[in-house]
Amino acid sequence: MRDLTQGSIRGHLVAMALPITIGMLVQTLYLMVDLYFVSGLGKQSVAGVAAAGNVALLVIALTQVLGVGTVSLVARALGARDKARASRVFEQAMLLGLACMAATLVLGIAAAPAYMRGVSADAAIAQAGVTFIRWSLPGFALQFVLAVAGSVLRGAGIVQPGMVVQLATVALNIVLAPVLIAGWGTHHPLGVAGAGLATSLSVAAGVLILLGYVRRIGGVVTLSRGLPRPDRGILGSMLNVGLPAGGEFVIMVLLNSAIYALIRDFGASAQAGFGIAGRVMQALMMPAMAISFAIPAVAGQNFGGRRPERVVETLKQSLALELAIMAVIVAVCQRWANVPVAWFTSDPQALEDGATILKILSWNFFGMGIVFACSGMFQAMGNTLPALASSMTRLLTFALPALWLHQRAGFQLVDVWRLSVASVFLQAVVSLVLVRRQMGSRLVGMGAAAPA
Repeated sequence: MRDLTQGSIRGHLVAMALPITIGMLVQTLYLMVDLYFVSGLGKQSVAGVAAAGNVALLVIALTQVLGVGTVSLVARALGARDKARASRVFEQAMLLGLACMAATLVLGIAAAPAYMRGVSADAAIAQAGVTFIRWSLPGFALQFVLAVAGSVLRGAGIVQPGMVVQLATVALNIVLAPVLIAGWGTHHPLGVAGAGLATSLSVAAGVLILLGYVRRIGGVVTLSRGLPRPDRGILGSMLNVGLPAGGEFVIMVLLNSAIYALIRDFGASAQAGFGIAGRVMQALMMPAMAISFAIPAVAGQNFGGRRPERVVETLKQSLALELAIMAVIVAVCQRWANVPVAWFTSDPQALEDGATILKILSWNFFGMGIVFACSGMFQAMGNTLPALASSMTRLLTFALPALWLHQRAGFQLVDVWRLSVASVFLQAVVSLVLVRRQMGSRLVGMGAAAPA
């Protein structure tokens, strides 16, 4: 275990965020590698795989329920030096993860066709998306096991093993993608199905490696033999923290789905451009997201250890780091937006649409940095309802006006992107107000005031 109740707050955040960033960037390469090889199959395939990526976001939302609840409870238990409770949390999280795996497989197979028909511009895009989803489902389901194991380690301040596992799995995916998608060496290309299969096989290998590591760190948590009995108290606490955090990602899925539906009248090029720009943005946001993933462990251990001044300092340092990172990213996007988009498409219209989207939506990064930092603090203090409320403001201030604009004459794609920037800015303001109020109420019993 790494003791985060001592030493430099900024040092802890950066030390944890660096390997998390590498791991997340590597994880993003899954979809980037798939998208690169799928791009050779045509823009319909690109649009289909990109739209199907929303299913991956939905799975991430569900893994957040497990992951956020686990890291919050484990960090606070270890901060209070209660390793027995941390082990019980691990067991209950794994039990819930197995149930989620089964549900993902069943619902994914049943719902994929209806979802893709609802967001696709034509039948070819829908078919490509359904194929990708079905071959990716085993990998999506196994993400729950990865989330539990990784969250236990993160709650203990241990992040390097997750990075190593992700490096190994992406390396395997990079090897498998051209073989399965394009048929390199086999002369039997599987196309979009190969992209999904490569992801599933790679994630399966990662699960085996990470679980093997977790079983060797008995000094932090231990896992008893056989399936544990459900513990209503721990499961309830885990879901109280995790469900609102998962709801945040569900809202992101709804927003992305709404955008695909809004722009489908503009054709496959527009959907492909948005899909590519979205993937590029996910990669660029990884360093800022890594800071937010480090916050629950750092602030959570100090919260459990009753160190309120360090909890407050975690917020201050994380906001400074988030905004500095985002400023660099925005500058890069404004100057070279067309460069990463051109890696994934040669279609002139898709290239133009993707670069325009990236330039405008990059201004979201400032607001998202603030939202990320605040969300991490909510997780650390064990109350994520304010984060969900903040996300709801974005859903209401973006989706409803966008639907209204869509019905008006002269509706343009640029209207959607500008509205998105305004809604994220408002969400950032709401998050700051809510996190200050939450910290004031949660830390007052420890003798600390809310941060200025």
